[in-house]
Amino acid sequence: MTATANSTPASLTSTPRNNAIDAEAAARFTDVDILRELEPLVAGEVNRHISMHKDWRPHEFVPWTDGENFDGVLNGKAWSSEQSSFPDEVRTALVVNLLTEDNLPSYHHEIATIFRGEGAWGTWVHRWTAEEGRHAVAMRDYLMVTRSVDPDELEKSRMTHMSTGFKNSHEDQLLHGVAYVAFQELATRVAHRNTGHLSNDAVCDQLMQRIALDENLHMLFYRNVLSGALDLAPDQAMVAIVDVLTNFEMPGASIEGFGRKSIQMALAGVYDARQHLDEVIQPILRQWNIFERNDFGPAGEAKREELAVFLADLETQASKFEHMRDARRARVAAKQ
Repeated sequence: MTATANSTPASLTSTPRNNAIDAEAAARFTDVDILRELEPLVAGEVNRHISMHKDWRPHEFVPWTDGENFDGVLNGKAWSSEQSSFPDEVRTALVVNLLTEDNLPSYHHEIATIFRGEGAWGTWVHRWTAEEGRHAVAMRDYLMVTRSVDPDELEKSRMTHMSTGFKNSHEDQLLHGVAYVAFQELATRVAHRNTGHLSNDAVCDQLMQRIALDENLHMLFYRNVLSGALDLAPDQAMVAIVDVLTNFEMPGASIEGFGRKSIQMALAGVYDARQHLDEVIQPILRQWNIFERNDFGPAGEAKREELAVFLADLETQASKFEHMRDARRARVAAKQ
């Protein structure tokens, strides 16, 4: 059920549950408690992920015969923009996507710290890290071989971005961390998929779709773990979900010039407010039955009301952006 500006989900007025785990008891769950209680679920999700994941090799998606040396120590050919077949907005998206994947050491540190790196949780951290590492390898090799982006600028941006690092705004909070990556992985999947489509290049599209498949499986892991947390500690999980959504930033937000780049990508259709709402937030909330649940205490109910208002505001923002983009495209078409 989607909350709109003129409607409030009926379940917002439902009677709070009255069973063994009430709001006061749920508030006593520590991160250690949650890690222990969800360990069997995490183990099952790791096994499910491995059984569903189809192995692939980054080098198979790179047209190596197109490559030639760059200028520098090998005295090759200097890069120039006409060597790239992609328009500016696609080059921007490819660079942002790659820099986001490049910052893997920071992400690994974040989730290893939150998940404590032991048992099934630790097994997942290492598996996830290994799979994410493939994405950066494949994208970088493809972009360099095809001379799609400026290699010098890319390396400078990588150094700047990785020197900045990444820090979750909800520091060391387990459920906030799980909620964030559930939405972030799906958002990354959408951005990768759309970048591939907009490239109008069969090889690039194939590579980005392959990476997007991994991101979707990662989302399923985190989504299912958070679903278990909702059953275990509904109010705590709901607080985490709403806190994350109302302060959400993509992991590439620390990339230099990200604000300008994100607008350029939104205008091109790579990732915008409408996609964030309709293709990321709403599908996950529906899977969790957020607006149909009747097991929230006062804290969870308050957060659900806050979420309904937030979704209505985001719907308004998405519609305004769509109208602005359509008008802009019409003006450009008229000039041409």
